[in-house]
Amino acid sequence: MSLPGGELPMGGATLATYTRSPLYWRRRIMSGAGWAACGICFAILASGLLDILYTVTNGGINVLRPDLFTTPTNGISGGLLNAIEGTAVLTLGSVVLAAPVGIGVGVYLSEYRYRYFPKVVRFIADVLVGVPSIVLGLFGYLTMVVGLGWHFSVLAGAITLAIMITPYIARTTDMAMRDLPGSLRESAYALGASEASIIFKVLVPACAGRILTGILIAMALSMGETAPLIYTVGWSNYVWHGQLTHQQMGYLTYVIWSFINEPFASAQHLAYAAALLITIFALAITLGARLVLGRMGRGGSRRRGN
Repeated sequence: MSLPGGELPMGGATLATYTRSPLYWRRRIMSGAGWAACGICFAILASGLLDILYTVTNGGINVLRPDLFTTPTNGISGGLLNAIEGTAVLTLGSVVLAAPVGIGVGVYLSEYRYRYFPKVVRFIADVLVGVPSIVLGLFGYLTMVVGLGWHFSVLAGAITLAIMITPYIARTTDMAMRDLPGSLRESAYALGASEASIIFKVLVPACAGRILTGILIAMALSMGETAPLIYTVGWSNYVWHGQLTHQQMGYLTYVIWSFINEPFASAQHLAYAAALLITIFALAITLGARLVLGRMGRGGSRRRGN
């Protein structure tokens, strides 16, 4: 027997009868099995992450020394100054190129979501997200390194990474703006604001935290790429002299990919040190994105409360 709405009556006899029924125990068993499966999946994921962190930290913490940050690589020895500088330049360059385009595309996809062309753009963005990075590296090699005659260069690598991360920023912006309440737009229209003012002074600031989080996660993603840079940037033991084209550059992921297979201890030490630095940078960016999102979310809640 149940009340209207499907609720069980809370009388003692009726509740005791329900707890003795096969349906009750079947639900308890299924619920327990579901929670156990979730716990096992989490344990597997956490153990893999902890194993990676332990391996990288154990191999890299003992080889970190001050001259790694002040000395460029010399063959399979030396420091990582050139690789750290190259990783920073390529990552920041790709974000500078991708962020304006990605945010603009995301705003367009959100504002004109019911039209045909934005649906095509959204489909293309989803396809680009799934394209292997090495394919983008080959595209960059054929179009910029060979086609435009830039040779291995910073600009070719930054543009290739920007092409890779632009869909992530666009989709993050699109979803962030879609989640905004319609009352924001209606209030702005009621005050006589123009379409551009509504977008750039009301909607984008309201979801700036989520957009910034997407940019930071895209930055961490580009920092860990190797395949596109092998095709477009090459490798150099020297520090960057400021040339955008016709100059190769070092980067940390190349050290990991190339030096770990060398039979020399100095090369393997550099590989572990580079892996530890990449891990620290990526974790710092990810945690920074979480902090920014949480702080902006609390600030927005306080403003709405006032």
